[in-house]
Amino acid sequence: MSIKIGNSIPALTVATTKNSALKLRSLKGRNLVLYFYPKDSTPGCTTQGQNFRDAYADFQAADTDILGVSRESIRSHQNFINKQEFPFDLISDPEEELCNAMGVIKEKSMYGRTYMGIERSTFIFDKKGKLVHEIRKVKVKGHVDEVLGLVQNLA
Repeated sequence: MSIKIGNSIPALTVATTKNSALKLRSLKGRNLVLYFYPKDSTPGCTTQGQNFRDAYADFQAADTDILGVSRESIRSHQNFINKQEFPFDLISDPEEELCNAMGVIKEKSMYGRTYMGIERSTFIFDKKGKLVHEIRKVKVKGHVDEVLGLVQNLA
């Protein structure tokens, strides 16, 4: 099962690099970009995070917070943040609770091997905590500009 446009942000408590028990529904009041990526410190994931980092002031000006999500540990996330100087938090989801709620775990294939992994996806929630945009099968190039344009058009 996965969330649909118009649904509320899942009523989950997650671990982030700054908060060991963040209630996602407490984030209402500002727009929220929740982006899911496969793995810390890999080329595409690093570029995507850097693009969000470089546009962070523009997202803040659009009253929008950013949270990245993958299955890595808080320690791995903290190293990734420190190395890349990300100004936003990362959510650790090793049990795939949030990933499953958002429907981003998909069958993937690499070098002929099939496995279950995170499909790069981005979700935009409005200030009331309602899902207003979902982008799946994200291509990194140009993605952050697309997301920024969407949040700048939110009322």
